[in-house]
Amino acid sequence: MTSPAPAAAPSVLDLAPVVPVVVLEDAADAVPLARALVAGGLPAIEVTLRTAAALDAIRAIAAEVPDAVVGAGTVISVRNVADTVAAGARFLVSPGWTDTLLDSMKASGVPFLPGVSTTSEVVALLERGVTEMKFFPAEAAGGTAYLKALSAPLPQARFCPTGGISLASAPTYLALPNVGCVGGSWMVPGDAVAAKDWGRVERLAREASALRG
Repeated sequence: MTSPAPAAAPSVLDLAPVVPVVVLEDAADAVPLARALVAGGLPAIEVTLRTAAALDAIRAIAAEVPDAVVGAGTVISVRNVADTVAAGARFLVSPGWTDTLLDSMKASGVPFLPGVSTTSEVVALLERGVTEMKFFPAEAAGGTAYLKALSAPLPQARFCPTGGISLASAPTYLALPNVGCVGGSWMVPGDAVAAKDWGRVERLAREASALRG
């Protein structure tokens, strides 16, 4: 008698309406920040590779915050893929993609969201079997009007728009049929992180987690 196949892990796009995009200068802030975001209902956390502390931050969250689904953002090289997966990243996000980067992300064994901003890039990814993508920079690349225009001819593509999205504009994106979640940083303001005001971060996260299309 064969055992049933294990259930597939939920898509990153379906974990919460908002994925916090986090830039950390001090890895010591990673764990309390992640705990505040999770407590506020935002388990998927994208730590961007924009600072020297990023890998240590990913490593700390992966080890100490089991309810968090920590990912790496600003992944732009094969080395980035290897380093972040080794640190414990459970998903990868890139601002754009090349064939080399896409092959590396596919081989990593973790979910990934390659960045797109044009119809041709979306079609090229669909041709390679990729249906979940980051739309970046969302506001500058055409925003909700552009994504709405893509939904009819390319309904199989699903997006996490990121770039210039706020609490006020997020619901308009989330109302689109081809948007699973949005990425944003408004719930992790720099002054709150600097002040280690994790209560404020949790409140902002709770507000974001309640968003629905």
